[in-house]
Amino acid sequence: MTTFKQTLRAKRERAAAVYERLRALYPEATCSLTYRSPLQLLVATILAAQCTDARVNIVTKTLFKRFKTPWDYVEAPREELENAIRTCGFFRQKAKSIVGACRRIIEVHGGEVPRTMEELVALDGVGRKTANCVLGQCFGVPSVIVDTHCIRLGNRLGFTKSMDPVIIERELMRIWPRETWTQFSHCLVFHGRAVCHARKPRCGECAIIALCPFGERNAAR
Repeated sequence: MTTFKQTLRAKRERAAAVYERLRALYPEATCSLTYRSPLQLLVATILAAQCTDARVNIVTKTLFKRFKTPWDYVEAPREELENAIRTCGFFRQKAKSIVGACRRIIEVHGGEVPRTMEELVALDGVGRKTANCVLGQCFGVPSVIVDTHCIRLGNRLGFTKSMDPVIIERELMRIWPRETWTQFSHCLVFHGRAVCHARKPRCGECAIIALCPFGERNAAR
């Protein structure tokens, strides 16, 4: 069994190899949410909390035809918005967050979605994950998007030992080349969905098993 070195240099070299293989395996890896503007992605990402991207995409197909601007969300009857997003779960809280975020976008940013981490996380319902998604996808700012797949695979690959998203983000930023941050995040999502499942990972079929401490241990059982 391979002994994986845990020096920063060794992690960086292994991360580069992991990225190369995953990019070849998932050349189409990108954000799974359907959107056409920063506002749409912001709203979709808020809706995606504890909900599948597939379900969110079904809901937003209709939602985005009715709600096109921050003013639409703020001025609409709250019940109308809640009913439109009901199947995403936690619809009352999500509606409250969306309206609060849009109100601040109007009052502080003139109706435009802000372009910095500090300004984005000041919006209701927006944490670092959502902010990084918007920054990486809409504004070309390299961003590590720490979702459940990133947490799981980051730990299994030995790139982090934490379950804290903020710590994981910081650690991965040190290991991954900056220009790969956004795309690496998407590759982990695709690989997590296809192979590295939470309960029954298919380590025997994994293209990066030789680079993964967890995979080698699991396959040897």
